[in-house]
Amino acid sequence: MTATARETVLRRVRDALTLSDGAGVTVPRGYRTGRTLPDDERLALFTDRLVDYRARVRTCTTAATAEVLAEVLRAHGARRIGVPPGLDPDWLAGYDGETVTDSADVPASRLDALDGVVTASAVSCAETGTIFLDGAAADQGRRALTLVPDLHVCVVDLSSVRTGVPEALAELSPEHPLTLISGPSATSDIELERVEGVHGPRTLAVVIRTDG
Repeated sequence: MTATARETVLRRVRDALTLSDGAGVTVPRGYRTGRTLPDDERLALFTDRLVDYRARVRTCTTAATAEVLAEVLRAHGARRIGVPPGLDPDWLAGYDGETVTDSADVPASRLDALDGVVTASAVSCAETGTIFLDGAAADQGRRALTLVPDLHVCVVDLSSVRTGVPEALAELSPEHPLTLISGPSATSDIELERVEGVHGPRTLAVVIRTDG
C-alpha cells in the first residue's frame, strides 16, 4: 500500500528523532507581555494599522451594529452574504439581502457565489493591525468561509483589542484552528506590482464597536 505524503513526513520525523541524541532543547519564552494602552490610543493605533493595510474601517456603538453593518454591505453591493451558524442574528436586522448560513457541507463553489461574509472575531492586535479568528467559535466560522468570498466584513469589539502580539496570543487556545488577518489578501510580483484578492478576500471591512 502506498504511503500518503503525511505518513511519509511523520515517518521521517520519527526516524530523525530516533537517530538524534535525545537531548532536550529549552526554548526561551521571555516575551514582553502585559503592555496596555488607554482605549483611545489603542483604537487609534489599531485603526492606523488597518488603514495602512488598505482595510475599510468603521466605528460604532454596540447599539448601532445592525445599522452600520447594513450600510457597509449596501456600500459594497453585497446582496447575498454568508454567515457562520453562531452569528448574532440581531447584527443583520437592518440588512435586506439574502443570508446563507454556512456549514461544513457547503462546498467552496457555493461560497464563491456569495457577495461577502460577515463574522465576529476572537481578539485583535493593535500594534500589528491583526485580527484573529477562532475557528472553534460559532460566530467566526470555518476558514473557507472567510477566504473564498471576495468581501469579509469583520466585527471587532474594542475590548478585545490587545496592544501587542503576546497579549493577543495569550487570549487564544493553540488547539483551535486560528486565522490571522492583516488587511485584505494581497501579494506582489517581481516588479512589486500589488495584486489583491489572490489568496483570500479582495476587500476587508472592519467594524469596530467602541463600547463592545
